[in-house]
Amino acid sequence: MPNPLLAKHEWLKPLTPRNPHESHRVATPLELLFDLIFVVAIATAGQQLHHSIVENHWAHGLTLYFMVFFALWWAWMNFSWFASAYDNDDAIYRILTFIQIIGSLVIAAGIPFAFQQQDFDVIIIGYVIMRLSLVTQWFRVAVNDHERRQTALRYAFGIIIVQVGWLLFHFTPINFTIYLFLLLVVMELSVPIFAEAHNMTPWHPHHISERYALLTIIVLGESIIGCFAAISDALSQQLFSTELLFLMIGGLLIMFTMWWAYFDHEVADRLVSQKRAFIWGYGHFFIFVSIAALGAGLAAAVDVVTHQTEVSGQQVAYFVAVSLIIYNVTLWFLHELHHLSGFKRWLYPITTIVVLCIPMFIQSLGYSIFAIAIVYALRLIFSKCYLAK
Repeated sequence: MPNPLLAKHEWLKPLTPRNPHESHRVATPLELLFDLIFVVAIATAGQQLHHSIVENHWAHGLTLYFMVFFALWWAWMNFSWFASAYDNDDAIYRILTFIQIIGSLVIAAGIPFAFQQQDFDVIIIGYVIMRLSLVTQWFRVAVNDHERRQTALRYAFGIIIVQVGWLLFHFTPINFTIYLFLLLVVMELSVPIFAEAHNMTPWHPHHISERYALLTIIVLGESIIGCFAAISDALSQQLFSTELLFLMIGGLLIMFTMWWAYFDHEVADRLVSQKRAFIWGYGHFFIFVSIAALGAGLAAAVDVVTHQTEVSGQQVAYFVAVSLIIYNVTLWFLHELHHLSGFKRWLYPITTIVVLCIPMFIQSLGYSIFAIAIVYALRLIFSKCYLAK
């Protein structure tokens, strides 16, 4: 029998499914807090990638960056889709979310060790904390949502098995290689597909699209802050130049047009099937990782233009261009490809080719990035003015 005191204050409520057609469903204050604290870890990963670039440790830095970013993105994504389907905002839900927040901060604390010493101990501990907290939520769903009990148990035990894999392969004498990492990534990605195949959870399309949009804004903002810090450092050392000015304008214009391109379409109404939802949700890994990487690249570009590093300016220009291309192509695939035809469908790929060629013809890094920004902005203006219909 429920405790009347708990029931009175709604400290403990059944974790039952939310209505996927609920009107005016928006992100909760707790979800916003989760995102803002979570972005600390994303910012830390971006800072470490920035350091790797200016130290000319490209392969090492990019490999670690993608590994760390996967852990961050996957933990965030699982929390967001679960919350969309089952957020009841009782005390246990809030406490378990707080534990996931703690896990994200543990991950953030471990990121410098991963980049500098190849030590993933702290990151894996933080990651497992986040994942096991979510397992507890899925067990609550199994108790309260009888229709999707099997789905919830598939989630719970699937996550547990993969977490045992992370701990086993890292804290035992077994050599933890990139191949084992990729195997565990495939296992992580397979859990939702396996679980949802039994009975789909009642996530809310408009709520989910808003959650992704909010994180996109936050990551864009964090990238701008990282660039601003690098520029402020350069100005404090009186290293201002015309090229730096063009770099500043170009970098800000790129970020602005990335924001505009993302929010130019309403996507919630397109999440009409489980297959499309999986493609859209998983595909956003490349959206988020490219935004954060581009921010690190622009910060490194400031160091190159102000002669604070010996890394090749052309390499940094290509890095910025490729990061923008990954964002561009992913956005085209997720938001544009399915409803465009003829020349409209191929405007994104054409822009991609032009952007990739710019560093080849413009050697000065600041001017090269400014030219990339102009091309990307013109693509947006052209599509809005002439291809809107």
